[in-house]
Amino acid sequence: MSNRNTCLIFAHRGASREAADDLDAGGGAIAENTRAAFNKALQYPIDGIETDVQLSLDEVPVLWHDWELDKLGHPGKCIDDFNFAQLEQMDFAGYSSPDALPEGALSLQEFIDSFRGRCRLDIELKRRDGESRQRLETKILKMLAIIGASSADDVFISSFSLPGLIFAHQHAPDLPLYYLLSGHHTQADVEQFMVEHGFLAGFCLPIDIHNDSIAKLLRDNGKGVGVYTCNSVEEIQKALDLKVNILITDYPQLALRMRDS
Repeated sequence: MSNRNTCLIFAHRGASREAADDLDAGGGAIAENTRAAFNKALQYPIDGIETDVQLSLDEVPVLWHDWELDKLGHPGKCIDDFNFAQLEQMDFAGYSSPDALPEGALSLQEFIDSFRGRCRLDIELKRRDGESRQRLETKILKMLAIIGASSADDVFISSFSLPGLIFAHQHAPDLPLYYLLSGHHTQADVEQFMVEHGFLAGFCLPIDIHNDSIAKLLRDNGKGVGVYTCNSVEEIQKALDLKVNILITDYPQLALRMRDS
């Protein structure tokens, strides 16, 4: 039976992994969180895109996942060691393939302007170890100014930072917020989070720890559930069987084919 109406397929940081593996179709490596990766993802009938946001030295929200910029030839340096003008001069695409077209840093503003309305967007708020609360809050306010304090189902924020989500809710009570869980979390943790932070629209958890009991708990309490990162046939099928709302994958074409079969 198809889960077409209940399971949304989100391309994890674009479609970089699938493009690299699709050699028979003339594919090639594409760097994640780049314009090329998002445009590749949108060649499939995906429901959404997941991406990551950090803050430049001059407080511009920028798309980047890793804590450091080693891939770009700046070992030990971070996004917030450079201002946005400097980041625009770097090549965020070239590390994936010598044939990749150069791309400077992609700001959250450009991402929203380019891709909002074409699919749903999962904006992951990143918080680096040692980052001050003041800088975290500045980043959130900058993100909210770009996204808008109120959103329907087209854009939501996810994060491993519960303090960050609490702060975001205080300033944008209508914006859907998803708490990202880790492998050590248990069903008891989920129950406690729901009691203490009822504003959460849902949870996004590793597919490894998701099960029937957690699925029923979240469903019975009206919470959305997303799972990451479902890359194998077995992981994708498990997510579909558990009727998750959002399935995040590096292989959106495979997930779409299985969901719609």
